[in-house]
Amino acid sequence: MQNAKQGDTVVIEYSVRTSNGTVVGDTEASGPQEIKIGDGAIFPLIEKKLTEMKVGDKESVAIDSDNAFGARREEMVVDIPRQSLPADVDPQPGMALQAQQEDGSAITLYIVAVGDEAVKADGNHPLAGEDLSFDVTLREIKEAA
Repeated sequence: MQNAKQGDTVVIEYSVRTSNGTVVGDTEASGPQEIKIGDGAIFPLIEKKLTEMKVGDKESVAIDSDNAFGARREEMVVDIPRQSLPADVDPQPGMALQAQQEDGSAITLYIVAVGDEAVKADGNHPLAGEDLSFDVTLREIKEAA
């Protein structure tokens, strides 16, 4: 049996854990996922591992935070005056807000605290600063046409 290569679609099952063992994602509820090798839909280290695997293989891949969602950056935690929020928004911790950065690109901010005058929002990815471990099982390889 051949290995997957650039352009092939693979069907995988996975589980993702942080360094303390907390599961932060898996395919248990959603079922196997299809990934096209080379599309950048998953971390490069996992794509590389998938090209080395045979159907039925299960591998663990450790990805340090720098190669995952990057280091946590405290400058990404900002205070937003409540009057800057839409009038129909009742801000709550954990709520996601969309904002526009200076370069025009969109960023998702997560409210971490709500005060009378302002909300504190965090622009870091929720897994920034976390080392991750992926357990990946290769279920199928669909060769590119």
